[in-house]
Amino acid sequence: MKKTLLTVAVFSAVSFNAFADDDIQDMSDPLAVFTQVGAGYTDKGLNIKLGQTYDTGNPTTAGMNVLELKGAMGDTLGWRDEANDSIDSIRFRNFGVDLTNGRGNQIDVNYDFNTEAGSISYSFIQALPAFGPIQLFPLGGVGAAFGNNVTGDDGETISGYSMPGTFAVIGTYGKFTINDKIWLNYNPMWMTTLSGSDSYKNNAYGENNANILAHEFAASYQFNPRFNVRYFANWTEYTDFKDGDHRIEFNYQI
Repeated sequence: MKKTLLTVAVFSAVSFNAFADDDIQDMSDPLAVFTQVGAGYTDKGLNIKLGQTYDTGNPTTAGMNVLELKGAMGDTLGWRDEANDSIDSIRFRNFGVDLTNGRGNQIDVNYDFNTEAGSISYSFIQALPAFGPIQLFPLGGVGAAFGNNVTGDDGETISGYSMPGTFAVIGTYGKFTINDKIWLNYNPMWMTTLSGSDSYKNNAYGENNANILAHEFAASYQFNPRFNVRYFANWTEYTDFKDGDHRIEFNYQI
C-alpha cells in the first residue's frame, strides 16, 4: 500500500500585522490565516488540503477551518505495501488567532480509517519575538484518544467507540529564514499519556511507550506571494529518519 500526502501546507496563525480579507498573507509564517488549497505526494498516496478563513465577529481576531484528506490512490501511486486506493485518514482543524498579541488556539481532530482510531486535542500557540533569522512558536495542549472496538485492560474488546485515555502535548514550531523565498522549519513535539486505561497509559505510542518525541522538518520555496512548494519529513524517537514519512506538497493562497 502506498500513500501520497497531497497537502496544502497550512500550518497557520497570524503574525502581528493587521489582517484583511484581501491581503496576501506571509505563507512562511506559522501563524498566518488565509484561504488556501494544496496537494501533496507521498509514498502512501495523494493528500489534499482545503483551508477557508471565516469572520470571527471580532476585528482583532481571525479564524480558519482546514480539512485534509490523506492517502488517496495509495496503491496506484504510492509504494508502501500497506497502502490502498481509498482515503486512509482525515484531519480537521479549527484555528483562531489574536492579531494583537500573536497567540493562536487550535482544535485538532485526526481519524485513521484503517485502524478506526483517532484523537481530538485543544492547544495554544504563542509567537515569540524573532532572534535574527530564527523565530519560535511554542505550543501546549491536551487531548483525548478514541477508537472503535478498543481492547480493554482485561483483553476483551469494548464494542463500539470508546475513549481509552487522555494525553498532553508540548512542543514548538521553529522557523529559520534564509531569504524572502527560502525558509526551514523544525517542529519537535513531545506527547505523553495523562489518564485512562492501563493499556492506553502504558502503550499509547507503542509497546511500553507512554510518551513519544516526534520530529518534523520542512524546507520551503516561495515561487510568488501566493504559491510555494514544501518538502516535509516526519519521524519519531522510535523511527529512523529514512523510515519516516516524506512528502512534497504544493500550496496556493486564494
